[in-house]
Amino acid sequence: MNSLKTCLEDLEQAGHLVRVREEVSPDLEIAEIQRRAYAQKAPAILFERVAGTEFPCVSNLFGTKQRTAYIFRRTLDLVSLAVRLKADPGAFLKNLPRGFLQNPRSYGRLPFAGLTSLPQRISPRRAPVMAHQTSLDQLPMIKSWPMDGGPFITLPQILSQDCRRPGIMGTNLGMYRVQLSGNQYEPNHEVGIHYQLHRGIGIHHSHAIEDGKPFRVSLFVGGHPAHTVAAVMPLPEGLSELIFAGMLGGRRFRYVQDGGHIISADADFCIVGTIIGTKPEGPFGDHLGYYSLQHDFPVLKVERVYHRPGAIWPFTVVGRPPQEDTTFGELIHEITGPMVPVSLPGVKELHAVDAAGVHPLLLAIGSERYTPYQKSSRPQELLTQAHGILGFNQCSLAKYLFIVNGHDAPRVTTHDVPGFFTHLLERVDLTNDLHFHTHTTMDTLDYSGESINRGSKLVIAVQGPTRRTLGRTLPPWNLPAGFKNPRLAHPGVLVLEGPAFQSYGTEDIDPLCRELWGQINRDPSESSNQNIVLIVVCDDSAFCAQSFANFVWVTFTRSNPSHDCHGVASSVTFKHWGCKGPLVIDARLKPHHAPPLVEDPTVTRRVDRLCAKGGSLHGVLQCL
Repeated sequence: MNSLKTCLEDLEQAGHLVRVREEVSPDLEIAEIQRRAYAQKAPAILFERVAGTEFPCVSNLFGTKQRTAYIFRRTLDLVSLAVRLKADPGAFLKNLPRGFLQNPRSYGRLPFAGLTSLPQRISPRRAPVMAHQTSLDQLPMIKSWPMDGGPFITLPQILSQDCRRPGIMGTNLGMYRVQLSGNQYEPNHEVGIHYQLHRGIGIHHSHAIEDGKPFRVSLFVGGHPAHTVAAVMPLPEGLSELIFAGMLGGRRFRYVQDGGHIISADADFCIVGTIIGTKPEGPFGDHLGYYSLQHDFPVLKVERVYHRPGAIWPFTVVGRPPQEDTTFGELIHEITGPMVPVSLPGVKELHAVDAAGVHPLLLAIGSERYTPYQKSSRPQELLTQAHGILGFNQCSLAKYLFIVNGHDAPRVTTHDVPGFFTHLLERVDLTNDLHFHTHTTMDTLDYSGESINRGSKLVIAVQGPTRRTLGRTLPPWNLPAGFKNPRLAHPGVLVLEGPAFQSYGTEDIDPLCRELWGQINRDPSESSNQNIVLIVVCDDSAFCAQSFANFVWVTFTRSNPSHDCHGVASSVTFKHWGCKGPLVIDARLKPHHAPPLVEDPTVTRRVDRLCAKGGSLHGVLQCL
C-alpha cells in the first residue's frame, strides 16, 4: 500500500468503504454527510462526483478506531515499540525477551526501523505528484458550516523548513487549516494558513523573519494515510515527523526538491508558495463546537499546484466532539502514552477531555512522594507536576487542569471521566486546592477569555482521603430571583439556569452565593447542604444535565477561570483564593463568545434524500 488510491482499494475489498455516485455539493452537503457518517460509525465514503471539480473526494477514513487499526495493521505495533524504546530504553530492554516471544515480527524489525524509515530524495521524473499542474479553483471547494468564511482544506500536511537548519531533517510537518478562497485573498493566487500557539511552524517563521529570508512552505493533501497521521502527531524531541511517516506507512517518505521547496512525491496534491504577510482568515466551525472568528493569519502566495494522475481529495469535518479528530486523539494517546511518565516524572496519566473540546479540560494522575514520613492533606508534589504539565508541549494550552494523587485510589483513571470527577469532588478542599494562573495564554480557538490567545487557567490539585459523600438529590435551597430549574448533572454537581448574562460590570452571581451561604448556615446539620461541591450557572439546565458530555462541554468551553469562577463564602487569604461552600462556575454564553455551530435544515433534508430508499447511502446512513 503506497498511495491513498491503493489504501482505498484495500478498504473497499474489506468492506470498509462505500461509494456515492450521485453528484453532491461541496457547499455544506458533503460535510453534513461526513458528520452523520462518523456519528453512525459508517464506512469510509468515496464521493465520485463533487460539483465544481473533477477530483473525487473521500471522508471518514479514520472514522472508527477499528478502521484506523486496519489501515496500519502491518506497522502500528512497530511504531508503538519505537516510541516505547525512545521513552524508556532501560524498561524496554528489561522486557525485551518476553516481548520478542510475544511479537517476534515487530521486535525483529525494530533495530532497522529508523534506518529504513529515513526520508528518500528522488528525481522529479519519478514523483507521481508532479505529473500534472492545476489551479486553486479546480480543487474541491468544501465548506463545512453555514457561517464559514469560505472553503477550507481540513486534512492538510504543511511542511516548513528552518532557515537556520537547512535540509530535510530540519523540517516540520504539521496540520493547520487552510482557507482556499474568500475574504481578501487574491483568487487563485493566495490561501490562508491558520497556525496557532505552540506550533513548530511558528519557530521556523520567526527565524525566517529575523534573518530576512523568504519563508517557503509546501502544502500536501492525500498520499499515504500515514502522512496525515504524522502531521498531527506530537512526537518526542528528536523523532522527525517524516521518519514517523515512513515507519507508520511501511515505506520511506519520498520527496523532491523543487525551487527551494520540498515536495512529498507520493501526495495526491501539492501547493507550493511563500508566506508574504497576514490577512483576515475565517470564520471557521471548529472543534470546540463554536466558530473561530475572523482574525489575521499568515497568507501563502501560491506559485504552483501539482497533482498526481487519478488524484483523490481526502477531507474531514470538525465541530462539537466527537468528530473524526476524536479518533486521531485516541491514536495519539495509544502511541505516545509511554512518553508521559518519562517526560513528566511522577505523572502517571494525562487525558485531554474530548467531550470538553480537548484543551479546555485536562485530567491528570500524579504522585505525592515528597514527605512519605508525614501524612499531609495538602498537595505538594502534585503542584510541581501540574506546573510541569502546563509547560509540556500542547498541554500548555489547557485551561482547567485537574490533578489527583494516584496513591489515594489506584484504580482511578483519567479515561473514566465521570469516575475521575467523583474521586476529585469527594476529596477536594475548596479553601486550599484551587490555584489560578491569570493574564496568561489560552487556546486560539477558545473565545471564553479576554481576547484571542489571552485568558486564565485553574489548577485543582487534590490528594488525601474522602472528605464527603456526594449529593444525589436536590438540596432544599430557595433560589433568588432570576435563577431557576436546578438539576443534578453528576453526584455533587448542581446546574441551574441564570438570567441572561449582561456584562462583568453587572455581576449577578455574587448575590446568588450570598443567598446560598445564608441558607446553608441556617441549617448546617442538613447533609444535602454539605454535599454539593460544584454549581454551574448556565442558560439551559435541562440540556446541560442531560448527559455528562453536555455538562463538561457547556461548563468548560463557556467559562474563563479568572472571570467566571465564584464561590459560596469565598475569601482571599495571603493572596490565595478559596471558598467554604460550593465552587460556582458561570457557564452562560457571553456577548464576546463565538456562536455555537448549527446545521442548515435545508441541507439536512437534502442529505436525508441520499439516505432514503434509492439513494447511494440507503442502508449505510440513517435519516435524521
